[in-house]
Amino acid sequence: MRRVRYRVAASLDGYIAGTQGELDWIVHDPTVDFASLYAGVDTVLLGRRTYELTQQPGAPPWPAGWRVYVFSRTLDAAAHRTVTVVREDAGAAVAALRAGPGGDIWLFGGGSLCASLLAAGVVDTMEVAVIPVLLGGGIPLIAAGTPRTRLTLSESAVSPSGIVNLRYDVQRAAG
Repeated sequence: MRRVRYRVAASLDGYIAGTQGELDWIVHDPTVDFASLYAGVDTVLLGRRTYELTQQPGAPPWPAGWRVYVFSRTLDAAAHRTVTVVREDAGAAVAALRAGPGGDIWLFGGGSLCASLLAAGVVDTMEVAVIPVLLGGGIPLIAAGTPRTRLTLSESAVSPSGIVNLRYDVQRAAG
């Protein structure tokens, strides 16, 4: 079974973007090995707003060969042919991806999509790079109304730039 990994940067006060979607607060960390972060991943999941941010001029492209899924009820699939637009039942779509062949699945954002996928029981890990900044508002790490979810710390590390990297495994209900 493929793993779904919510891997995201968050401010210390729990936001993944500022009030206008800005990301300029994310500290550059030269010790991050992006090749190893990307190793084993071949699929990325995004909500519509996050997808639109990745389409801004200057945003880096996704690695060649990655499959990109955008979850949106409003995005016109015909106008975005390089991605797969999923309009309904995100949980079922991701469950099917998990059961299929391939590498890990990166849940890139955002907090609302993560909340719906946690409720569907298809998120395996929460990997948060806590950036040493307080934003005071913005897009939350997890949307309000997310079901209570127990996590088990599986890894932690502090970088020289002050970023605290945390990985939690999502606990599954017995049964």
